[in-house]
Amino acid sequence: MSQKRENIDTLLQLCLKGKQSAQLEVYNLYYKAMYNTALRIVKDSAEAEDIMQESFLNAFTKLHTFKAEVSFGAWLKRIVINNSIYHYRKQQKNREVAFEDTMYKVEDNNGISSDHVFTELKAQKVLETMKKLKDNYRISLTLHLIEGYDYEEIGDIMNLSYANCRTTISRAKESLRQKMLTTY
Repeated sequence: MSQKRENIDTLLQLCLKGKQSAQLEVYNLYYKAMYNTALRIVKDSAEAEDIMQESFLNAFTKLHTFKAEVSFGAWLKRIVINNSIYHYRKQQKNREVAFEDTMYKVEDNNGISSDHVFTELKAQKVLETMKKLKDNYRISLTLHLIEGYDYEEIGDIMNLSYANCRTTISRAKESLRQKMLTTY
């Protein structure tokens, strides 16, 4: 077992005992990644922050159910994704979705090779184009390409059969290709 894993396990044991300092350490280890995960799904900074906070509260209150079959980070990320999708769908039903385009910041070229800057710009264009996809395409591609979930896991998260999930992702990729060709 790695030292990092042992440290997390120790922190989680302290969290179970109600130690707030341990909870803060766990929060500091994971909050950026969890915020970014939520932001990619809900597309709103303030909402992503709320979801992240709510997810940490859920995780700490249900920590006794964590079985360590997966890493704590993966368990927490699943909570964030589920909360993000729930909030996003709730917004859709209430028609309160704000479709503001968030620009991704690309660092300037101080000492960075032009290949790196080109790759960053290309990635930025892909992410911006992904925002224009249908919701189920955008979410499934985010989970597959960015978060690294396999078809079975995505099917579970999005309540799709394995075959339907593969089809959805295939169509999402094709839609993304077409939008990239017509946009850029």
